[in-house]
Amino acid sequence: MESVLRKIRTDLRLSMNGIVATSMREKGLNYRMNFGVDILKIKEISRKYQPGTTLAEVLWKEDVREMKILATMLYPPASLSKEIADRWVMDVSNQEIREQACRNLFQKVFFADALVNDWIKNEDEKIRTTGYWLFARLSIIRSESVKRVDVNLLLGDAVRDLKSESLLLRQSALNALKFYGRISLDKAKNIVERVATFENSGNIQEKEILDQLLFEFGLNN
Repeated sequence: MESVLRKIRTDLRLSMNGIVATSMREKGLNYRMNFGVDILKIKEISRKYQPGTTLAEVLWKEDVREMKILATMLYPPASLSKEIADRWVMDVSNQEIREQACRNLFQKVFFADALVNDWIKNEDEKIRTTGYWLFARLSIIRSESVKRVDVNLLLGDAVRDLKSESLLLRQSALNALKFYGRISLDKAKNIVERVATFENSGNIQEKEILDQLLFEFGLNN
C-alpha cells in the first residue's frame, strides 16, 4: 500500500499546477495539500491503479484535494455500502468534492435513491446539499433510481430550501428542481405549481427563482 501511495504522490507532483492551487486557496478551498491538478489529469492518473476499497479509504482520509477525488474514482461502486456512503458524505467539505463523489460513486450504487431520501431530511445543510446534488445527477443520467425517490418529500424540501440563507444549499435545491423538471413536461409543471406563490413574493430572489424555472422549462410564454 505504501509503495502505491508513493507512486500516486509522485504522479501528483509531476502534474502539479501551482497557479491553480494558489487560486483555489485564495477562493477558500483549504487542504493540507493541493496540487492544482485538473480533473481530466486526475482521471488519467486513476486509470494507472487498481480500484479497491482499501486504497480508496486511505486516499479519502487524506486532506489532499487530488487524493480525495481519486478516492471517488477508485472505490468500486459495487462494494460501497449505505453505511460507508453515510460516513463519506459527512466528510464532503466543498462543492468540487461533492460533485466528484456524486458523479464518480454515489450515483452508481443501486441504493442511490435511499441516499437521497435520507440526506435531504438531514439537519446538516452540507448533507442536504449533497442529497439535492445527487438527485440532480440521477435526473441528468435518467437513472431508474429517480422513480424510487420520495419525490413529494424532495420537492417540498427543495422549495423550502430555496429560501435558505445558504447560497450553496439554495443553488443545489434549484438544480435538483431544474434537472428533474427537464425529464418531462408534467414534472416541470408540478415544480412550477409548487413555486407559483413566488410570483407575488416581496422577495426579489424568489421572483428570480420562479423566472429561472419558467425559462428553464419553456413555460414563460
